[in-house]
Amino acid sequence: MKERIYVSTPSRICLFGEHQDYLGLEVIASAINLRFSASITKRKDSLIYIKIRDEKLNYLGANMQNMYEEYCIDLSKPIVYENNRDYLKSSVNTLLKCGYPIENGFDIVMDSDIPIGKGMSSSTTMILALIKAMLEAVGSEDRNNPEKIALLGFRAEVEEFNEPGGLMDHYTSSVGGLVHLNFKGKTEVESINRTIPGSFILFDSLERKDTTKVLAEAKIPVIAALEELKYYSIESVRDFYYDQDTMRLLDRVDEIKRTKLAANIDNYAVLKEAEKLLKGCTFSPEAFGKLILQHHANLRDGLGISTPTIEKILATALENGALGGKINGSGGGGCLFVYAYDQDCERIVKAVEELGYPGKRMKQDTGIRKDGEEILE
Repeated sequence: MKERIYVSTPSRICLFGEHQDYLGLEVIASAINLRFSASITKRKDSLIYIKIRDEKLNYLGANMQNMYEEYCIDLSKPIVYENNRDYLKSSVNTLLKCGYPIENGFDIVMDSDIPIGKGMSSSTTMILALIKAMLEAVGSEDRNNPEKIALLGFRAEVEEFNEPGGLMDHYTSSVGGLVHLNFKGKTEVESINRTIPGSFILFDSLERKDTTKVLAEAKIPVIAALEELKYYSIESVRDFYYDQDTMRLLDRVDEIKRTKLAANIDNYAVLKEAEKLLKGCTFSPEAFGKLILQHHANLRDGLGISTPTIEKILATALENGALGGKINGSGGGGCLFVYAYDQDCERIVKAVEELGYPGKRMKQDTGIRKDGEEILE
């Protein structure tokens, strides 16, 4: 008798702290009910057969049935990566290197309603779902340790290929709910005990994004500016937040670096205000929406990561009742989200979809989880 196990992991939205994790700062993010799922059944041989949602299904709301790509990994042979994004193999290889008892093959089916290449952590959620499924199948104690699964996912996605990247996606999707992540030194993960009232609406700009290019243009000038300001005892963006007199030092760097660094300084201040709001006794949806919008303005005007299409979608949503909104992910295309009262969501979605851009109402969701199991004849 065979057992089939079902698992899933959520996508995420970065509420505050976009482009701040790689600066050793902080992020406030939320898991949302857009999920990557996997089912797994043990085999008696050494072959891992994976059927996974076709990458052509790369837009929000894609629902073409039975469109899968198929892969096979033979555990009796050395695992050789074919490219720097060979994440299915790297997930298996990471578990093997870490000593997990992956001795026999599996039949795995993976599906998702997360758009690919749109800043919604589709790669991360795929890796986490696959790792969670295999840990469940072999009965590892770590199957119920979301932070451990996050670190395994980070190793498989980033460390195995010496890629740049942070831990925000891995921790947010694994832990779930609303999380405050502090990347100063060892990553600190704090769950925020608040369910945000209202809804988020995710919109797909239908624009592909060049994540590597966007990250380089946003990150490199800021890192360079901080390096130049070390002479003045500046070590971090935090220094500007806690000592306002240091703002005069921005004139010591060129205009491009100054603009991008100033945007990060203000976004850190926005995050700290949002932290007080989310952890406080009272909550104002209007204030929350304004902070999200201020964050986006810095990403647009300071870091230059928005696009005309994203601005058109956001403006339309705001005109129809959204309280705030921002680009989600590294930028340069992909998805954005807005925050609104529940009663305004239908009107907002309709107005934007009339422009030709799909939208979907989202709520906070739990992290990585086992969804069930069944006994096969």
